[in-house]
Amino acid sequence: MKVGTISALFRYPVKSMGGERLDELALGPRGVPGDRAWAVRDEVRGGIRGGKRFPQLMQCRAAYDEAPPTEGSIPAGITLPDGRRLAIDAAETPGLLSELVGSPVTVWPLLPADRLDHYRRGKPVLDDMEAEFRRVFGRTEHEPLPDVTKFPDFLTEFESPPGTYFDAFPLLVMTTESLAHLQRIAPDHDFDVSRFRPNLLVETDAEEAFPERGWTGRTLRIGSTEIHLEMDCPRCVMTTHGFGSLPKDPGVMRALVQHAGGDLGVYASVRTPGKVRIGDIVELN
Repeated sequence: MKVGTISALFRYPVKSMGGERLDELALGPRGVPGDRAWAVRDEVRGGIRGGKRFPQLMQCRAAYDEAPPTEGSIPAGITLPDGRRLAIDAAETPGLLSELVGSPVTVWPLLPADRLDHYRRGKPVLDDMEAEFRRVFGRTEHEPLPDVTKFPDFLTEFESPPGTYFDAFPLLVMTTESLAHLQRIAPDHDFDVSRFRPNLLVETDAEEAFPERGWTGRTLRIGSTEIHLEMDCPRCVMTTHGFGSLPKDPGVMRALVQHAGGDLGVYASVRTPGKVRIGDIVELN
């Protein structure tokens, strides 16, 4: 059954930095090659961290000069908020990023999955765990927290699936209708797609709100490529931060909680590798 067409494709070379909008993407066993292939480590509290801990990273952009390999990391170029450009693996990069985020950080490519200490969670920012969850997920004291038991069990110990810098699964799929629906019912807030960092944006004529939620547990076929929809994506405080032309806006999360239960988009994994392109037909199996 056709459910839409590919409207936009995105790759994010550095965890939590702005990424690249591309005409086609290769999808491999671990998702998009080169996606979240670099990240920063918190040298105060430990652990690989992103915009939940260091929102200033979202003001940077990253892109590749050449196609990345299926496995591992090659250097990406990054652009700092002041316009300076340098390589992610340049000697001065950790110092400049530490200055930007106001705390010591180091820069890391992907390490092998058996380097478990590298992927282990660092210390929380707040000692009170409920307060920490509210900080991470951008929820007020009166809003329900997401059900974190839906996530894979290993994420209680590790910041990401070992061997990757993904939050939970290698792909995030969203629809244009979900963004348009939120914009209609909360017009005072800007639900620009860049706030939500999908890999695949599907244009659909579905009349119901959040059509991708009905795809969870099923498979999308895009040409010869197949991806499995794993679970709804609970959104975090990153959706509210300001970067580029977008202002900081906690009201984005208020609207997400009120109208979408705090979830937006669907996590996915690759069943059958292949290439996807703008305009490709998306079918639901």
